Amino acid sequence: MSILFISDVHLCVKSSYITNGFLCFLKNYAIRAKALYILGDLFDAWLGDDDCNPLHINIAKALKALHRKRISCYFIHGNHDFLLGKKYASACGMKLLSSKQVLQLESGKKIIILHGDILCSNDGSYQLFRKCLRHIITQRLFLSLPLSVRSRIFSSMRACCTQHAKYKSTKQLDINLKTATDILIQNNADIMIHGHTHQPATHNIYRSRSKKDILKIIVLGCWNKYGSIVEINEKNNDILFTEFPLYK
Repeated sequence: MSILFISDVHLCVKSSYITNGFLCFLKNYAIRAKALYILGDLFDAWLGDDDCNPLHINIAKALKALHRKRISCYFIHGNHDFLLGKKYASACGMKLLSSKQVLQLESGKKIIILHGDILCSNDGSYQLFRKCLRHIITQRLFLSLPLSVRSRIFSSMRACCTQHAKYKSTKQLDINLKTATDILIQNNADIMIHGHTHQPATHNIYRSRSKKDILKIIVLGCWNKYGSIVEINEKNNDILFTEFPLYK
């Protein structure tokens, strides 16, 4: 059996075709896996576990169905849904993981998984902004507000961030490969899988001139026109990067 990794599905009410594609993926693809790892931004926005809209309820039911089939589901917070809490995770039957997680395959190979925004280390203003938003006091203050107020604040912040991003360079918005490589080496891992940038790619980092000692960085794509999946077969270490069309 295989392990599946996805990121940046960005589920929202306005994009029903993405929701339908994700539900089909769970029902027809993930159902055959050993485990599913969601590496952040499953939802385009998460204002709190008390936002019980039909989309959230339907996704929770679908993920819970995997749990009932004894398929493990894990979640790492993204920059859009870092407020997703234990209550909703429990409703989905999924386990919340830390921002960086090291997995060890049966073969002994180590994989480090994360959302990927901390790899954008060239963007100092974002990293400071991220640190402020992730502070426990900031989160508690925000979640104490009425849902309607939270929604207005989020809309204003999104508009500001979108405008601000227009003035950033490609270098700032993309990952820093040195930062990613350093994290791999520090954790004695062979492979890194992440999302966030919406730029699917595979980077091979050679640690020696012989090119035999390779570190691999795999970037998952955003679910927009296509769904993006990394599948790893634990027994033979085969890594399959798959993109499939999402029909509107």
